[in-house]
Amino acid sequence: MGLVVLREQIRWLRQSHPASQRRACELMEMAESSYRYQSRRNDEPLRNQLIELARDKVRYGYRRLHVLLQRGGERINHKRVYRVYREAGLMVRRKARKKLMRAGVLRPALTAANQEWALDFVHDAVEAGRSIRMLSVVDPYTRECLALEVDTSFASRRVTRVLEEVIERRGVPRAIRCDNGPELTSRHFLAWCIERKIELVHIQPGRPMQNGHVESFHGRLREECLNVSWFGNLFEARGKIAAWRKEYNEQRPHSSLGYRTPAEFAAEVGREKGCGKAAPWKSQTEDFSTALGNPAHNAGFPLSHSLGDGGLSTVERFKEPNVV
Repeated sequence: MGLVVLREQIRWLRQSHPASQRRACELMEMAESSYRYQSRRNDEPLRNQLIELARDKVRYGYRRLHVLLQRGGERINHKRVYRVYREAGLMVRRKARKKLMRAGVLRPALTAANQEWALDFVHDAVEAGRSIRMLSVVDPYTRECLALEVDTSFASRRVTRVLEEVIERRGVPRAIRCDNGPELTSRHFLAWCIERKIELVHIQPGRPMQNGHVESFHGRLREECLNVSWFGNLFEARGKIAAWRKEYNEQRPHSSLGYRTPAEFAAEVGREKGCGKAAPWKSQTEDFSTALGNPAHNAGFPLSHSLGDGGLSTVERFKEPNVV
């Protein structure tokens, strides 16, 4: 037992039985000096700092708060931060997730930025009750949020326009992973991917876990921004969500990146391997680096579309009589 537990046992023993302090310490095999010891350290400044940070970042646990304290110049052991964090009654409540045993299909590990982008939509509402949608574009390797567009609706042409803006500053990805929504299965979107020579990977219907990186990002977006913000109108929502995206990329410590920010990790990877438009795998020749090889080979028009875990190809989809 630890010292704290032993002290509690001795205190209970003395209250329940007429035993002296010396006798109780002998029975519990604990030194009297250890029982009488009173810490002289003052944790009040640290407690106030943690409470202030926790009020500002209500969904941050003690580890992320510890990183923020270190950024502020503090040199504090993480165990002390945890102890004071618990003594202050701070805690992030999380819902217990149901565990499901399922045999999954292995996906190729990503080794560089721009190998794959993940796309998905998330919904919310403004004060008047009008629904708004957000288009998220995430790089699963660097965990960067490349785009977070907010509007009342999204057509496929609007989606490609957002992707064109990202490509303009970052370069063309090898593949895009998304679900089977109408915006992402339209003829315009398929033709755009064909023109850009981008492999399009559609997840299986009803299996959002196959696009887990963007789903995880949406969890952070909802917990840290949407659930704690009040949007008076669409323009206010755009401003607040854009500010949160900047904070997510440049300030928020990410646990899977060693508590570095996505921007810091992307900069380190960029110096080591090169990414974006200058990535070594991007070539102007006919040597395609995608898993499908040259998508225009042996086809009446260039193909660059496949499903995540098997299924219909683009040609087979167009052959289906009920598929528009």
